[in-house]
Amino acid sequence: MKSAKPLAVCVFCSSSGRIDRRYVDLAAQVGTELAGRGHSLVSGGARVSCMGAVARAARAGGARTVGVIPEGLVSVEISDEDNDELIVTGDMRSRKGEMDRRSDAFLILPGGIGTLEELFEVWTARVLAMHDKPVVILDPTGVYDPLRELMEGLTEQGFTRHRIWDAIGWTTTVPEAFDLLERSQPRIEFSPGDYAETQL
Repeated sequence: MKSAKPLAVCVFCSSSGRIDRRYVDLAAQVGTELAGRGHSLVSGGARVSCMGAVARAARAGGARTVGVIPEGLVSVEISDEDNDELIVTGDMRSRKGEMDRRSDAFLILPGGIGTLEELFEVWTARVLAMHDKPVVILDPTGVYDPLRELMEGLTEQGFTRHRIWDAIGWTTTVPEAFDLLERSQPRIEFSPGDYAETQL
C-alpha cells in the first residue's frame, strides 16, 4: 500500500560481512516495504551486506535509490554502481551531510559504530529542533536493548532530557517502522533556557 506522501527514506545499516544472515534479510525486507509504499531510498552507497541488500530490494520493487559514498570506499571497490544516482564525497562528514540533505526520514537498522554515529547525529539534531524529520530504530532481535537501557539510565540521572524519547520511534517490525516514518512528528520546542543545566 503506497503512502499518501512519498518520502526519501535514509536507511542507516551495517556493511559488515560477518553478521548473521537474518540482518541482511531484514534489510531486504525494508527495501521491499519501502518500494511497496512508494518511497525512495537514500543509503551509504555500498553493495555489501545490509547496505547492498536494502538497495537491491528497493530497486527490484521499482524504487529509486541514491547512494552516497566517500571516495576512500570507492577505491576498495564496494560502491553500488547500480544505484540510480551514486554520489561520491570527499570524506565521511560530507557523506553524512549529503545523506541528511537528501532525506525526509531516517530508519536505523542494527549496525556497528558507523551506524551508531549516524543514529546519534540525527537523533541529537532532532532533540535540538534542528530538523523535524522522523527518526526510527528497527530492532526485531534486541541488538539495541543495551543502548536503550543506557539512554534510559542517562535520562534518569539527568544527563539527558525526557524529550529525547519524543524525538525517536523504536519498533520491532518492518510495517510498524514505516507507519512511524509516515506519521506526523511531534514538534519539539527548544529554547536558550534549556542550556542552563544548573541554577546558580
